[in-house]
Amino acid sequence: MTRSARRPRRPRRTPRTRRTLRVAGAGAAALLALSACSDSDSGSASDDGSGAGSGGSGELSGEVTVFAAASLTESFEKLGAQFEKKHPGTKVTFSFGGSDALAASITGGAPADVFASASPTTMDLVTDAGVAAGTPATFVRNQLEIATLPGNPDGITSLKDLTGSGLKVVLCDEAVPCGAAAQKALDAASLKLTPVSYEEDVKSALNKVVLKEADAAVVYETDVQAAGDKVEGVDFPESADAINDYPITLLKDAPNADAAEAFVELVQSAEGQKVLTGAGFLTP
Repeated sequence: MTRSARRPRRPRRTPRTRRTLRVAGAGAAALLALSACSDSDSGSASDDGSGAGSGGSGELSGEVTVFAAASLTESFEKLGAQFEKKHPGTKVTFSFGGSDALAASITGGAPADVFASASPTTMDLVTDAGVAAGTPATFVRNQLEIATLPGNPDGITSLKDLTGSGLKVVLCDEAVPCGAAAQKALDAASLKLTPVSYEEDVKSALNKVVLKEADAAVVYETDVQAAGDKVEGVDFPESADAINDYPITLLKDAPNADAAEAFVELVQSAEGQKVLTGAGFLTP
C-alpha cells in the first residue's frame, strides 16, 4: 500500500491521509496473518481429532478389556500388541473362552469394553440383554476341520471315520459355537457321533489331541493352523454347511469407550484383516 501511494500521476495526498492508509494497510496485514495462524491451528486440531478416531494419534490411553472367543486367541493377541504399539499408554487385556460363557459374564455385569463372539447366536445373548452398543458387525468367518494326532495314524479321511469303534473323539459342547457347528455338520452328513468328552471351548477340545488324550477332535481350521505340527488337519465337505460368522461389538457401558472403539476399528481394518486371514479365518 505504501509503494502504491507514492506512484506518480495519482492525486497528491496529505501527510495525514498517507499515515491513515499506512495504518490501515498494517492492520489488514495483521488480520491476514492472524487468519492464517487461525486456519493453521484449526487444521492441526482437526488432524489430531481425526487421528484419535482413526487410530493415528497417541491420545488414547488406559486399559481396554476384550472378551473374545477362544479361537481368536492368537490373532487378537497379535492385534493387541499392534494396538499398544500404535497407542503408547494403552493396554489391551483379553479374556478368551467359550462364547456362551463370555456372553453370560457380560450380561451378568462383568466389566468389559468389547465382545467378539464365534457365532451370531451367542452374540444375540448380549444384544437381547441390551448391553451392546449399536449393531454387531461380522468381521470374519471360520470353518471346521478334524484335528488328528501327528501323522494321522488312524487314517482318518472323513467325518464318517470318526464314528468308527475304538476311536476316541472329542467335540466342543453344543452350547459353544464350535460344538453347534460340529453338530450341524454331523446332521448334514446324517451321522451320529458319541464323543468321549464335550469340552467347554475349542482350545480345550484341541488340547485333548495335543496331549494325546484323544485320537481326534472337530475344531476350527484356525486352531489346527495355530497348533502347527502338534496335530494334523483333515478337511471334510460337510464343514461347508457349518461355517460360523464372527460378530464384534462395543459394549454399552464400556469403561474405556474411545480406546475400545479404536480397537474394533483395527480389527475391521485392512491391517486387522491381514492378521486374521493369515491365521486361516475367512473374510465376511
